[in-house]
Amino acid sequence: MVLDKGEYSFSTCWNIKRHAVGSDMIEEIRGLGFKRVELNYNVTREMLTTIEPMIERGEIAISSVHNTFPFIDDPDYGTDSVLLGFDDEAKRKRAVDLLVQSAEYAARYGAAAVVVHPGEVPFEANIDQELKTLYKEHGPDSPAYRSLWEEMLERRDSLNGHYAERIERSLEDACGRIAAKGWDVTIGIETRSRCYQMPTLREARGIIDRLQGAKVGLWYDFGHGMMMERMGLYDNAADMSLIMDHIAGIHIHESVGLSDHWCPYVHSGDMAYFDRFLPVIEAAPVKVYELKSACTPEEIDRSHGLLTAKLERLRAAGGRTGTGHISVNESGVE
Repeated sequence: MVLDKGEYSFSTCWNIKRHAVGSDMIEEIRGLGFKRVELNYNVTREMLTTIEPMIERGEIAISSVHNTFPFIDDPDYGTDSVLLGFDDEAKRKRAVDLLVQSAEYAARYGAAAVVVHPGEVPFEANIDQELKTLYKEHGPDSPAYRSLWEEMLERRDSLNGHYAERIERSLEDACGRIAAKGWDVTIGIETRSRCYQMPTLREARGIIDRLQGAKVGLWYDFGHGMMMERMGLYDNAADMSLIMDHIAGIHIHESVGLSDHWCPYVHSGDMAYFDRFLPVIEAAPVKVYELKSACTPEEIDRSHGLLTAKLERLRAAGGRTGTGHISVNESGVE
């Protein structure tokens, strides 16, 4: 029997490649027990012609949309881009325009938030891919990995302040325009999956603080956070307290090694590590599963059952988990 997923939402990234018709994609997600969806950045205008009537009829609710929305076939404004941090003013302003467009769709659909990949410290080559290859082949403590990591970190640390300023300016511009329209939409800046991309948890807190009350929060992607912790960029357990009061939403998935978008607890078989994110899940106003197509309906159901059972125990314990293990079996019983 499929579990009713209640307040939890589900990203269309799971099945968008299997469908040409938007309504078919949404119906498949509804079949998993979800009443809310996040429309990801690959959703096209054509797909929206069959999704929008479903929204209007109340057959599905939209929790969030993922910038750039709808889909635009231009890597300058794609998911792995300098985007809001462009030094080229024309490109930066275009990125702001597209973010405002995403917010317009979010407001039209009654969504609470827009998820955005705000930017990065650019490198000539994909140093993240090189590092991940070394990680897998030689390990994170190998001399080759450590040497290249230090090279990456030196450039990242020297330039992240500059790009943070560009991102802040773009977010301020976008938020001003969104507020002027009266749209009740929050911008969620997402933790990323490549080591040169922004923001880390600490960078996010700095950006949010400097924007002085603009409707910007952190979109905490747990799988990305796990990857970056393993690579050495930040420590989730140590840093998450900095952003607990500034969360716009979350992407729920876990990483197995450096492979992400797997079902929490189920694919790793680790019943302890992911527990550190439970207080964040409890606090998040928008909770979205972002899973890869390889995750089966049965695995999704089982993962959700484990996660919600652990959250019930968290509540019973008064919210005290630290980084400890909340022990439940697959029926939710200790």
